Amino acid sequence: MAFEYAPAPESRAVVDIAPSYGLFIDGEFVESVGGDLVKTVAPSTEEVLCEYTRATAEDVDRAVQAARRAFEKWSALPGSERAKYLFRIARIIQERSRELAVLETLDNGKPIKETRDADLPLVAAHFFYYAGWADKLDHAGFGPSPKPLGVAGQVIPWNFPLLMLAWKIAPALATGNTVVLKPAETTPLSALFFADICRQAGLPQGVVNIVTGDGRTGAALVAHPDVAKVAFTGSTSVGKEIARTVAGTRKKLTLELGGKGANIVFDDAPVDQAVEGIVTGIFFNQGQVCCAGSRLLVQESIHDELLESLKRRLSTLRLGDPLDKNTDIGAINSAEQLARISALAEQGEAEGAERWSPACELPSSGYWFAPTLFTNVTQAHTIAREEIFGPVLSVLTFRTPEEAVAKANNTPYGLSAGIWTEKGSRILAVASRLRAGVVWSNTFNKFDPASPFGGYKESGFGREGGRHGLEAYLDV
Repeated sequence: MAFEYAPAPESRAVVDIAPSYGLFIDGEFVESVGGDLVKTVAPSTEEVLCEYTRATAEDVDRAVQAARRAFEKWSALPGSERAKYLFRIARIIQERSRELAVLETLDNGKPIKETRDADLPLVAAHFFYYAGWADKLDHAGFGPSPKPLGVAGQVIPWNFPLLMLAWKIAPALATGNTVVLKPAETTPLSALFFADICRQAGLPQGVVNIVTGDGRTGAALVAHPDVAKVAFTGSTSVGKEIARTVAGTRKKLTLELGGKGANIVFDDAPVDQAVEGIVTGIFFNQGQVCCAGSRLLVQESIHDELLESLKRRLSTLRLGDPLDKNTDIGAINSAEQLARISALAEQGEAEGAERWSPACELPSSGYWFAPTLFTNVTQAHTIAREEIFGPVLSVLTFRTPEEAVAKANNTPYGLSAGIWTEKGSRILAVASRLRAGVVWSNTFNKFDPASPFGGYKESGFGREGGRHGLEAYLDV
């Protein structure tokens, strides 16, 4: 009889969540002008964590004006001085990483081992990385003395709240811009805690402002005439709406949108290693990842062997309390997202695909979906075309590299892809033909602050991370 894992919960006592939060404007938490209070809940239990403020258009204007006032002094600072603030922020994030990891898990629903071991180290790394660029902008390849743009309006999603904040705020501050950021309506807490980190680091007032709310708040920020740069990560439909709003203005825009990544496994790939990469590609953060490897393309000759190994591996995944260090699969972020995942999975069954999930007992409260894979999937199936944004894998087959490339590129998206093979020449040949912004070889979901990230087609445009991530915040 196999040994059971004993519960290993992380303590909630390291996080002190206030009953209610205002808006962070001009270095202080302030009350809204007419905005109502909204509850944020823990997806794993549906417990109300606290109330926060839905910022009105008037609140957004206050935040933008505070950022405009701060811009003159902040942009005039030597890069070495801006770097000091970024370094301080990075170190404080490291010091408070346990607290922030627990907070993120509570508000988002993802397992603590992901927030602790993946999210928080990357958050700190991005601030460290861009602190290093702050006094070297003349050598970034964008001409001598590149200038900042002004106020950056940034809208981030709920799947990686603190990491997406770091992706956007760090390069903006390093290049001399000031920021108004709106976190997602279901995950506002880590951004509000980051506001406290800014105060702890002594960041000048108005350089970073946090306005919480829903789509109306985000729309007011994007449309504000004094915002010089808009950065958005989220759904393709909202990205298109933002592009229409910004069209005809002088605002710079970067969009990092949806994806339907292909994970391609050739017949010479190490099967066990590929299986681990497949699991990471689609079940990390419950599949709520824009670059998830949600389409598995397997060479026909190893299809049965790979599928047997994959099912065996899925049967070992542990679903449950996200604060338990043994948990592999946490909660879906919201009831709305769970309903969407469930509807698309049911549609997959209705269209004739074969559905399989390991034996899995779901908790009685919270938003949960068992890890699922579909076989007998064709390119015509809805589940092979639409972004599900959940722990659902569609399995297709191919015979030749040409067919694999054709199927991988047969999507309106172009954000990520993976290649599994022993042959380096095949990796290079296939990767060069994939229309994807990021291509991983014999791994998946690996990120580094020095590496640019972004997509093609309906996955958006522009790059975040690396030297390339500076360009979007400079007048070049």
